[in-house]
Amino acid sequence: MDGSRVIAVDLGGTKILAGVVARDGAVGRTVETPTPTSAEDDVLAALVDVVEQLDPAAADALGVGVPGNLDRRTGLLLRATNLPLDDVDLRTALAARFGRPVGVENDGNAAALAEWRFGAGRGTHDLVMLTLGTGIGGGIVLDDALYRGWAELGHLVVDFDGPPCQGNCHGRGHLEGIASGQAADRVAAALYGPGADAHVLVAQGRAGEPRAVEALAHMGSMLGAAVGSLVNVFDPEVVVVGGGFGAAAGELLLGPAREVARREAIQPADARIRIVPAELGASAGLVGAGLVGFAALDGER
Repeated sequence: MDGSRVIAVDLGGTKILAGVVARDGAVGRTVETPTPTSAEDDVLAALVDVVEQLDPAAADALGVGVPGNLDRRTGLLLRATNLPLDDVDLRTALAARFGRPVGVENDGNAAALAEWRFGAGRGTHDLVMLTLGTGIGGGIVLDDALYRGWAELGHLVVDFDGPPCQGNCHGRGHLEGIASGQAADRVAAALYGPGADAHVLVAQGRAGEPRAVEALAHMGSMLGAAVGSLVNVFDPEVVVVGGGFGAAAGELLLGPAREVARREAIQPADARIRIVPAELGASAGLVGAGLVGFAALDGER
């Protein structure tokens, strides 16, 4: 083994995507499976299974992106908002199972790292990324380094005493509860009846159906409010928006988001805000998990 390939796993709320990733971000063979949501043991078994399908004996390390908070001192996955995972030591368990260095990172952080290194944030020094999928994650790069704190950007409060958040979160008015894929599912069902989901809402929006356009614009406005606050704190060179729902809705979200973000950001940041779509698409989380694996292999934090 020459340190040139790792197995990366993007553990999402609805699917687990795993693949072989090279140092230059190139993705080789991938496998995908639905994410079990019934019990912790089922999630861990599915994670091990996808790794085993990719010939771990030929990999130099493993990297995993997880949708939850990590204790930076112990490495424990403390809580996954949309999955039954609490106080899990994934790094130790996978290292013992496969005999390889293992890196574990929040999935939003991993995606931000990938977009900064290989995607829409190339050449910048400061970046904020928001991933709109089942929930909303995100990550921050400051002065050419990934911020390794929690960065739970989906739990920014954008509507005090607003609708309940989702999963294990007991908050209200959080961005995740208003502008995520699951939030879009709920809006679609309310507008178009049981069985309608985010795919229907986006399709209707692209077709110009007024209710869908208005609903997506509201989500985009809330996204913009969050971005405005993030700009006021970090003044990033670029704000990247990705995730499955974010990519699908595109300018139906991003147009209203830019308008509100510019209104809320202070001068002179208001005039120079760049909110752009992610370039790596569904691969961002996987490539980022690969980078986390290489960091573990190289002995980095």
